[in-house]
Amino acid sequence: MEQKNSNYGLGMGVFGAVFFIFGFATTFIITMTAPVKAIFDLPEWTAQLLSSAFFITYPILSIPSGKLVSRIGYKWTVILGLLLMGIGSFLFWPAARIPSFPMFLIATFILAAGVVFLQVAANPYVTALGPESSSSSRLNLTQALNSVATMIAPWIIAVAIFRGLGLPADESLMTPEHGLAAAERVPFPFITMAIIVIAVAVILFMIKLPVLTSNKKEGERKSVWKYPHVILGAFGIFAYVGAEVGNAGLIVNYLRFSGGIDPEVASTYAAIYWGGAMVGRFFGAIMFSEIKSKARKYMMVAGVLVLALVSGAFVTADTSVGFSIATWNFGAGQIFAIIALVNFLIMQLGRGKAARTLAVFALVAAALSLITTFTTGEVALWTIISIGLFNSIMFPNIFSLAVKDLDGDEMASASGIINSLVVGGAVIPPLMGVIADSVGYTWAFVVPAFCYIYIFFYAVKGHAIRTS
Repeated sequence: MEQKNSNYGLGMGVFGAVFFIFGFATTFIITMTAPVKAIFDLPEWTAQLLSSAFFITYPILSIPSGKLVSRIGYKWTVILGLLLMGIGSFLFWPAARIPSFPMFLIATFILAAGVVFLQVAANPYVTALGPESSSSSRLNLTQALNSVATMIAPWIIAVAIFRGLGLPADESLMTPEHGLAAAERVPFPFITMAIIVIAVAVILFMIKLPVLTSNKKEGERKSVWKYPHVILGAFGIFAYVGAEVGNAGLIVNYLRFSGGIDPEVASTYAAIYWGGAMVGRFFGAIMFSEIKSKARKYMMVAGVLVLALVSGAFVTADTSVGFSIATWNFGAGQIFAIIALVNFLIMQLGRGKAARTLAVFALVAAALSLITTFTTGEVALWTIISIGLFNSIMFPNIFSLAVKDLDGDEMASASGIINSLVVGGAVIPPLMGVIADSVGYTWAFVVPAFCYIYIFFYAVKGHAIRTS
């Protein structure tokens, strides 16, 4: 691809905002499985169908979205995606007022269709907007902005939905009144989201973005199915998204039913899980960048560690008594910052190489999943949350390895295929829910361990399998 417009900063800025928007929407839906379980008094696997309704859109729409990008361009695909998100968000108002679980699923599907359009357009755009050597850094940076939103979303659910509800840790004590009270709190955050995404669509319509074109000759058609590293990378995305969403979808109820933690407090720890992805991606953006000065890199790393301390303390604050700094939980913030430092030190084992770092992180994430399975209490609490840090660089690194050496048209096609395998987020969470319902929540975390083992294979071997 070639960049015809030199306004690189504008392109990165706009798509940074796009990553923020679809990150917020995705995590908000995933974390909504806990309120939905309470509203409709569902078993865990049924509640996880909300995640399935979201991620099933990827195999249905990703490849058509890739073709749409080729036909109408990145900008119009993003505008269409934002408008679909707005429509889906507004539908949550009647879904909560009735309340109707099928309508929740329909609203989720429409909102997710918009997210698919955004994601299929955004990833290859950011990859192609600059030099290939720093593509992983750019994706890590935009994914970090995505993760700022994913950390905020569970916190908003904790404050806007769970705060003051008093949901019992013992499921047998749940009453219909608890469910109705939770349902009444659902529409406001979704209506707010709808207004924001429609406003962004209008702004995007009014500005001019850098145009990316390819060197494709008229009438030439290229297929990426002949490239094993693309297909294996797509399955890597299946495993990664399935594990990440499965972990996140179960955290609140796992802490509630296994640890006796109030859902509002549990949601704040879910925010730290997503905050780990934010911190790790900022680390990745720094370490995979073309910044030569080590001193400058380490100063930026120190800033990220401060961010970990502050964000961890803020999202776990006791909001029942206000939002002053005196209510912040600096104990949790310090633990989060220490784990973030460990994450950064482990990242150095990757020596700045995308595949090597991916392999190391996949092994650590698998180990943390198994530790969560075989431990309880504070240890299990922090091991499941720590997985977020090691999820951090997986999507951008898998994606950049999967599209490496492809030209512009091949990249658009590959993005559609890769993003269709995000359907892992529709398959793995209900599977984990079935295990949680049948043999207990802790055993459900064996499933993501297997997902991370496959990602380790892709990092070590799979990404290098190519046609001659």
